[in-house]
Amino acid sequence: MKVALAADHAGYDLKQSLLAFLNKQGYEVIDLGTDTGDFPSDYPDFAKKVADSVLSGSAERGVLVCGSGVGACIAANKVHGIYACLCHDTYTAHQGVEHDNMNVICLGARVVGTELAREIVKAFLNARFSGEERHVRRFGKIQAIEEGKPIPEMSDN
Repeated sequence: MKVALAADHAGYDLKQSLLAFLNKQGYEVIDLGTDTGDFPSDYPDFAKKVADSVLSGSAERGVLVCGSGVGACIAANKVHGIYACLCHDTYTAHQGVEHDNMNVICLGARVVGTELAREIVKAFLNARFSGEERHVRRFGKIQAIEEGKPIPEMSDN
């Protein structure tokens, strides 16, 4: 699987650790920066790079790291077709894919340690969308919101 990976300056060290980990696990990682943690950089720039990589098909999934993970998540979700979640535990990481078709995970380098981040990313990358009717229906509603269309009502049948 191809994975787009990026971070701002606050997430640089964790990104580098994840890069080495994912390469060792056999993933093909596209490192989209930043290339240093020595001076400030802006997380929206890296969120856009990861989003574009996922949407173009260059990567199947994306991993974003910033200080808290919040800013990267907000920025990524502004891109049509990106379903990013901030995850600080393995359950949310796999459930977000299985139930909600999440395609980008966001981590807070100042919130989670290296080992936990590795486990979270592994859970995210190993998960698959369930395709269950209720999850497909709910995802369709998310897409309707994204498109500015009315949300389909559930039938009582």
